[in-house]
Amino acid sequence: QVQLVESGGGLVQAGGSLRLSCAASGRTFSNYVMAWFRQAPGKEREFVAGINQSGESTRYADSVKGRFTISRDNAENTVYLQMNSLKPEDTAVYYCAGKNAWFSVTSTWLYTNWGQGTQVTVSS
Repeated sequence: QVQLVESGGGLVQAGGSLRLSCAASGRTFSNYVMAWFRQAPGKEREFVAGINQSGESTRYADSVKGRFTISRDNAENTVYLQMNSLKPEDTAVYYCAGKNAWFSVTSTWLYTNWGQGTQVTVSS
């Protein structure tokens, strides 16, 4: 198990950028597949981006491909989400999550560890 704490959310104008961070406690962070999900008001939580244990493999939702970049620093026990060219429809609470296997990286229900979330609001 790892404890996850997100930071970096805020209010930004459309076209702007934000960088989210997710700090993990524990010595087994490098064993976890990590991902970012988001949930807008009245909508289901959705997959945004995922990264495997070594950082060599990534996957993105079509809606953020080319705008968002996920990365990780295993020495710092941290996963990042760089968000560029933000749109109002990116407004949501963003969560980081972790699990043990790359299989079905987009499936919310397979993740065993979740952070508390950080709000991202993009104004038009």
